[in-house]
Amino acid sequence: MIPAVMPTYARSELTFDRGEGPYLYAADGRRYLDFSSGVAVTSLGHAHPRLVAALTAQAQQLWHCSNLYQIAGQKRLAERLVELSFADTVFFCNSGAEAMEGAIKVARKYHAESGHEERYRLIACTGSFHGRTLATLAAAGAEKYLKGFGPPAPGFDHVAYGNLNEMRAKVSKETAGVIVEPVQGEGGLAVASADYLKGLRTMCDEFGLLLIFDEVQTGMGRTGKLFAHEWAGVTPDIMALAKGLAGGFPVGAFLATEKAAKGMTAGTHGSTFGGNPLAMAVANEVLTVMTEPGFLSQVERIAKVLRTKLEALAKSYPKIFAEVRGKGLLTGFKCVVPSLDMVERLRRAGLLTVGAGENAVRLLPPLIIDERHVDEAVGIIDGVARAWS
Repeated sequence: MIPAVMPTYARSELTFDRGEGPYLYAADGRRYLDFSSGVAVTSLGHAHPRLVAALTAQAQQLWHCSNLYQIAGQKRLAERLVELSFADTVFFCNSGAEAMEGAIKVARKYHAESGHEERYRLIACTGSFHGRTLATLAAAGAEKYLKGFGPPAPGFDHVAYGNLNEMRAKVSKETAGVIVEPVQGEGGLAVASADYLKGLRTMCDEFGLLLIFDEVQTGMGRTGKLFAHEWAGVTPDIMALAKGLAGGFPVGAFLATEKAAKGMTAGTHGSTFGGNPLAMAVANEVLTVMTEPGFLSQVERIAKVLRTKLEALAKSYPKIFAEVRGKGLLTGFKCVVPSLDMVERLRRAGLLTVGAGENAVRLLPPLIIDERHVDEAVGIIDGVARAWS
């Protein structure tokens, strides 16, 4: 008999009833160090007092009024994101998949408005993940997610991640743009080189294409800069955000230059709940915290500490860990042993992690962790690896 909650997740039996900072507490009272962050969502940890205060204050005033009217929090957050990024304009939605759907629409509409409706195809990379809608699944092209849902949505081509020559060879008269994750989280923690991202920018300028960065997982401080593409010194034409944008409250966004968004006029896109006052209150407070002096430099510093200690572990247990991967606090191991078994053993030992492609284990701690939490996590990993060995 099918359960009341549709069984689309391979769930653990754990039930959590509260969280505090980087810790989650199960219904039986056991404490877990949360290096999953709801898959890179709880960017400031659990029950952050400033986020609780912002949400509570807004909840006592206005929850929803529809995008038929002006929403002050949207204007404030959009202006701040524009000031902090390459973008000139922002659309708010509810999730990463919606943000990527919107980014795809912007790219296609741009060429249609330019008199080239034939330019609708987007080149994406193997190993990528862009969401669970039909279009975003087709954009990623992974058979394991597409199987059983009919023909994939048309308009997407795929090349190897990091291969600029293959990308250039795939450009045709129908190509509208390119979609790339600066770090492939779901795909196994592969990191795009600065030269690759710079090459994509040059290629897009050469062929009149729009460059789309999927920063749903890498954005909002996860790599030590507000947006991961900043490390390469390049800017996209369109970018998708979600996950850590409101620290756990559902919100997504896609950002674009004025040129790229020229076709996005009244009626071309919309969202019932997108950018509601509750989400905007929390997201504005998250951005305030992240842009305070020293916050991102501390993320970068603690990420280096974690990386150094993970690399020492990998060297100590070569039959367990093949290598350390990722960037910033989007990091982890490519394993020699089955990665999902490692995730399970770490969970039983009190550390929550997330599996990924290419037999990898992701570590996605809240951005507020310090050396104590790094030492605690490394100690748990070391104990599990030693017992396994």
